[in-house]
Amino acid sequence: MMHATGLSRRNLLAFGAAATALAAAPRVWAQAAAPAAPAGPFSLPKRAYEANALEPHIDATTMDIHYSRHHQAYVTGLNNAAKEHGVIAKASSVAELLADLNQLPESIRTLVRNNGGGHANHTMFWEIMGPNAGGAPTGEVAAAITRDLGGFDKFKADFEAAGLRVFGSGWVFVTVDKAGKLALLPRANQDSPIMDKHTVLFGNDVWEHAYYLKYQNRRAEYLKAWWNVVDWKKIDARYAAAKAGKLAI
Repeated sequence: MMHATGLSRRNLLAFGAAATALAAAPRVWAQAAAPAAPAGPFSLPKRAYEANALEPHIDATTMDIHYSRHHQAYVTGLNNAAKEHGVIAKASSVAELLADLNQLPESIRTLVRNNGGGHANHTMFWEIMGPNAGGAPTGEVAAAITRDLGGFDKFKADFEAAGLRVFGSGWVFVTVDKAGKLALLPRANQDSPIMDKHTVLFGNDVWEHAYYLKYQNRRAEYLKAWWNVVDWKKIDARYAAAKAGKLAI
């Protein structure tokens, strides 16, 4: 009996130590250095705010992993491909690659679609969020949402519904043409509207890696919380650039 009790105590202690290690693991992983990107024409854009700046709506661990691991992986994939495929290395920008996707050799289209789309989408994503943001749009963007998308309240409901309808992984975008007309456009995986000659005004990432650590399977809750970090001033600037034909990603 004493021997069995001793084993139970040892097992209990071992289990407790393992549980403690597992609880600490996500923080250690999130703080680990991002893998170094190979030299190449593409680079991870500098984010204008710290990983914890969007809390409590987007937690620091998710932001760190999303930026330094997921986005970095797309950049690394493009740079590795550029070493072997001159057509990628010679492109003036990722936007040019995506806009001419169907002109690329078929053997590399999927690679560019996934990694180039991921790079372009996330570059936009970091730009249109920020601390001390949220609220409602004003000025030309507000007027365009009323004119083209039925008003801000209806637009928000439609945008969230589109995000919920994305099966598996994808994005919900708002596109803009040179006349300033807006449209709602969901896309699967890392597909970008740029591939179809559309200009992206802004969008939200509904891949699970964008929200799962905080919201688990509650995508609807994440979609609602996300409005609190949307920086409408940045979107105003993008809207003006799009109408001037100067918005690439």
